[in-house]
Amino acid sequence: MTPEGFDAACRALPGATLTVQWGDDQVYKVGGKMFAVMGRSVPQGGVSFKVSEVAFEVLTETGRATPAPYLARAKWVRFEDLAALDADEVADWLKTAHGLVAGKLTRKLRAELGLA
Repeated sequence: MTPEGFDAACRALPGATLTVQWGDDQVYKVGGKMFAVMGRSVPQGGVSFKVSEVAFEVLTETGRATPAPYLARAKWVRFEDLAALDADEVADWLKTAHGLVAGKLTRKLRAELGLA
């Protein structure tokens, strides 16, 4: 997957916004809560996003991903090389990450974002 494809997949999700934080990392949010991050300081374009508990265990135990620094406790994973990942698979993971985070928003906020 390319950085442009990652950006497009994140922005295509309902209510998704982009902010630049921590220097020049692209942080994707829904309702003000992060669901994915694309680091610009990593030459390969490393990415992190929220996953389910089962996906966290599978991805980290098989070595496909590493626990994301500072966010592993919240079940986030990190992939160092975005280019090595399948675009369709990443798009599915991002949709899931978005859903996990959006599901924790208040009913009112989900309705305002068109997620209800």
